Amino acid sequence: MAILEKVSAYGHENILCTHSTTIEITKEKSVTKKGNCIIGINASKACFDLNRNLKKKIKDGNKIKITLKLENLQDSFFGFGNKELRLLDKNDMVFRKSNFICDRTVLINCTKSSNEINREIIEKLKMPGKELSIIFEINERNGNQ
Repeated sequence: MAILEKVSAYGHENILCTHSTTIEITKEKSVTKKGNCIIGINASKACFDLNRNLKKKIKDGNKIKITLKLENLQDSFFGFGNKELRLLDKNDMVFRKSNFICDRTVLINCTKSSNEINREIIEKLKMPGKELSIIFEINERNGNQ
């Protein structure tokens, strides 16, 4: 797997991750309990900020692996790009199980939603300041495999 991008986000006491269809990271400095898909705040990047190479891979429809790392814990899932993804939002990044596309959508048809992420990671993210790494990877050898 080749790493295409690394993004950082941070924990907050209101992180719940109970949403059944999405996972979100945001550049916002806080979150209310209504934002039940948010896994991290104060993110280093939103859709708009992703590097050109990753955006090309996404718009080419590639299968992308997302790895979430926090301290000694990690979890991962896959999502797919699509030529219709605009990647224009300057504040958020949303990973969707559905094929819904808007400016905030980074990947569609993802294999996990926020309520399926390792609960140990979520519990630690309820502590403000805990750093979460979001790593975008692709299997270069096998293309979309």
